[in-house]
Formats: sequence, C-alpha cells, structure tokens
Amino acid sequence: MTKYFLTSESVTEGHPDKLADQISDGVLDAILTQDPYARVAVESMLTTGQVIVAGEVTTKAYIDVQDIARRILREAGYVKSEYGIDAASAGILVALHEQSPDIAQGVGRKVEKPELIGAGDQGMMFGYAADETPELMPAPLAFAHRITRELARARKTESLPYLRPDGKSQVTVEYENGTPKRIDAVLVSAQHDPNVSQAKMKSDIVNKIIKKVLPKKLIDKKTKFYVNPTGRFVIGGPQGDTGLTGRKIIVDTYGGAAPHGGGAFSGKDVTKVDRSAAYYARYAAKNIVAAGLAKRALVKVAYAIGIPKPLMVDIDTFGTGTISEKQLRVAVSKVFDFRPGMIIKQLNLRRPIYRQTASYGHFGRTDLDLPWEKTDKVNELRKFLT
Repeated sequence: MTKYFLTSESVTEGHPDKLADQISDGVLDAILTQDPYARVAVESMLTTGQVIVAGEVTTKAYIDVQDIARRILREAGYVKSEYGIDAASAGILVALHEQSPDIAQGVGRKVEKPELIGAGDQGMMFGYAADETPELMPAPLAFAHRITRELARARKTESLPYLRPDGKSQVTVEYENGTPKRIDAVLVSAQHDPNVSQAKMKSDIVNKIIKKVLPKKLIDKKTKFYVNPTGRFVIGGPQGDTGLTGRKIIVDTYGGAAPHGGGAFSGKDVTKVDRSAAYYARYAAKNIVAAGLAKRALVKVAYAIGIPKPLMVDIDTFGTGTISEKQLRVAVSKVFDFRPGMIIKQLNLRRPIYRQTASYGHFGRTDLDLPWEKTDKVNELRKFLT
C-alpha cells in the first residue's frame, strides 16, 4: 500500500495575476475578432491604481486596449477606490509594437497550407489527464478551482456580502495506491471588508463554501480547515500584490500533478506552441484516459522555432496503461497531428475564446465548450488498437 499527499492551489478572477491574464487574453480576443491571423504576444502588469499593457502585435485590427482593461477590472469587482484599483479611474499605459520579422518569417508564410506552419518558438509542452474526477483532472486542483469559483459566486450574488474580489484556495489530498482517499487540509484566503469578524468568516466559508462544493465522502474528522490564517485580509488585489501575466501557470494547468514546460498561455496567439501545443497535448492525454487505455497519461512534446514537425512526442502512463506505451505511441501518432498549423486547424483555434480560460484553469472546464476538452478521438483510438 502506497500513500502520498498532493497539494494544489487556485485563485479567484480578482487575484492580481489573474487580472493580468484576463487583460492579456481580453486584448487577444478583441484582436482575433477582427483579424484571426494576427500575431499577438501581450503582457500585462497591475499595481495600485495602475495597469500597464505591453508586447508585440502584428495585426490589421484596431482595438481600444484601455476600454478592455477597464471592463475586465469592472467585471472582476474592482469598482471602488478603497479596493486599491478602480476600473473607472485606474491609470492605463499601453506600450505595444510590431512583432519581430525574424519570428514572423517562420510562422507567417503559406497560411493556406497549415501543414507548413512552423512553431512560433522552441520549447517543451505537457498534457495530462487522470481518472480521479469526472473532468479527468487531478483531484486537488479540481477541488481548489471549485472553491474559488464558489467564492466568486458568493461575492457576486452577495450571499456573503463582505467578500472582496481577491481570493485563493489550497487543497491537500491524501492518496492511497494512486487513488484519492481523503482530503487532509483545505486553506482559503478570502479578501474581505474590514468590519467582518474572523469567526464569522471561518464559519461561513467552511460551511457555505468548502463543504458545499467538496465531496463529503472525502472529508473526515481529521480534515483540517484554515481560513485567512493571518487573521485579516483587507488589503488585496493589485494594491496588496503586483499582478503579472503568466505568474499562475501551475494554477492554469495541473496544479503540480504534472510537469510544466514553463511557458505561459495568456496573451499569446496560437502560433505560439506554448499555448496551442499544450492544449493539444491535453487533448491527446484526455482521449487516452477517456478511452480506458490508461488511468493516468502524460503527453510530452517539443519544438524548434520555424519547424512544423515536433522534435519529440512521448507518452508516460505511469504503469497504468492497458497496453504498452510503444503501442500507445504508435496509436497517438496515427490519430493526432502535432504540427502547429494542423493543431490550429483541427481545434479551430483562430477564434476569440481565450479570455474565458484566463481564470479557474484552461483544462477540465466542464462549464465551457473548449475544443481540447472533447473526447471525440476515443473511438478512433480504440479502433486502431483492436
């Protein structure tokens, strides 16, 4: 019998890093609405009363970056100056310039032939799936996302009217023989009005948030609950912590249950394999697990800038596969085409669908219709292997 623990975290849409991700992806979506073939690499930074949006863009589109940033701040709940940043009055600096032609020559030619489009950069990407939850995601991360989504819902509906936009959750799960056995600890840090007591907050969040969304069968008498462990979380958002695009990549992916190549997603068009190939690797991994070919699957891929064919595609099932990994690699190579242009074509990625992924994870999103979350290759995989 093997026991181990895994901890994952999530953050609300009002967390400063997630505000930056949403602004970067909001700019991307606005550009793609007018120009699906635009080249976009946009970063955002937020601090008290200030937003900076910078990066490289090559496009025919015209967009109002300031309006996008203000709308995202407003929708996240930053509508009062006492929160440290106010959508109406925040200072917004825009510093965008054209993409390097040295990069563009590798990804911008022969658009009509997607099989010839090269990778937008070098790097390695990972996709992962596990049968621990209905969404085929690691349990600690799935649980942490459920908590932060419920925190945001309770704030917006005013069922907990003292909540402010910033917040985080963290869940530790105890595993036994690779299966979640129990939830060992839950931590929630929720920004709040100064007049609410710590005792009320803990009671409300444990009973109306945590126990509402987590599986009752995994909570026992030894499960530990921590709410705002310092005792106070009034100053938050960009006033409490500078926000940057791409600083929550583990929250975006698999919560530490699988490797990460290091590249962020938000603000990048899909010629950047940091984004598109990571999505496609998840697509392949999820279909492998959904097909019953493994309980866990990690798909690994690597690219060279300007070259369509990946340098590597490999698969690890951690000893849970129902067939050999050699057979599985052959099957995946027949069913999935990892060339960047073919990924874009197959998943129809030149669409403004990205801002919605910039909070609560890019994977396992049962609330969104995302092409890389479909399991439409299951029958093809099974057919090939029989």
